[in-house]
Amino acid sequence: MATPNYGYEKRQKELAKKRKKEEKLKRKAELKTGGAVEGEEAPEDAAPADPAAPGTPPDTPAQS
Repeated sequence: MATPNYGYEKRQKELAKKRKKEEKLKRKAELKTGGAVEGEEAPEDAAPADPAAPGTPPDTPAQS
């Protein structure tokens, strides 16, 4: 029976962590520059909130 190569397994885990970290930094950099990331919507694509939408209470003037 073959013995497990723990050094190889450790190296593969380290490489996976490194790839994941680089991808995360890349996503953050793209969001910071305003670019959209695959699978995510950019904030400007979202519908603007309508303050006079049904179900919202109307603004009341301040009583002095």
